[in-house]
Amino acid sequence: MADVVYKQIADDLRGRIVSGILAPGDEVPTEAELANRWHTSRGPIRNALATLRAEGLIETSRGRPARVRERKAHQAVDVSIPFTRWAREIGAVPGARTQEVSLRRADAEKAALLGIDEGEPVVDVLRLRLLDARPTMLERLTYIEPVGRLLFGVDLDSVSITEYLDERGHGFADVDHEIEAVAADDVDSALLEVPTGSPILRLRRISRDADGRTFEASDDRYLSDIVRFTVSASGRSRQGDAYVRPLGTA
Repeated sequence: MADVVYKQIADDLRGRIVSGILAPGDEVPTEAELANRWHTSRGPIRNALATLRAEGLIETSRGRPARVRERKAHQAVDVSIPFTRWAREIGAVPGARTQEVSLRRADAEKAALLGIDEGEPVVDVLRLRLLDARPTMLERLTYIEPVGRLLFGVDLDSVSITEYLDERGHGFADVDHEIEAVAADDVDSALLEVPTGSPILRLRRISRDADGRTFEASDDRYLSDIVRFTVSASGRSRQGDAYVRPLGTA
């Protein structure tokens, strides 16, 4: 019976949090208040609060009432989904402010990422992405020249680049991701509106087409107080290789 009660309490509080009745920063009813309302002992109450804490919905500290946590948008990194579609799926309004679209010569690093010769033409895109008008992620995209040229003359503030290129025969069939924490540089600081040196999340992506040709290399910088990455995978690829490897290994 106690198990049923704690789940009912957790479901009730979760519903109030998700619906906005209990907003981020609000205090959760105390153990005494919940015990009185549910006519139960402190045990089920504590189990219910522990469940919500494990789900990241509330935070607790000794001697202080539990509070509703600031909710983060979760993005799975073991699958690839365009930012625009992902934002809509989580109930947010996506936005974009394109800073630069330029044709230039590939330096050694970009040439290596794209599998082309150094000095070959590439197209670079610098674009700020927003959730509900709030700066959230800064995209640094580099494309091989035949693909990148398709972006000139397009209003990149109003389209999903991934979906736009896919409609023109340049969809990805294979994607590699790499995540790390980095310090915000001057560009990140100015556009994401955080102090230089602030910790942010970096997601690097290499996209290949159905023929195995690399056509895109991206370096995305996310605000860690807005976005949380999740992975739902066995931990091993279809070939048996580990998805998660220590630094310095192949």
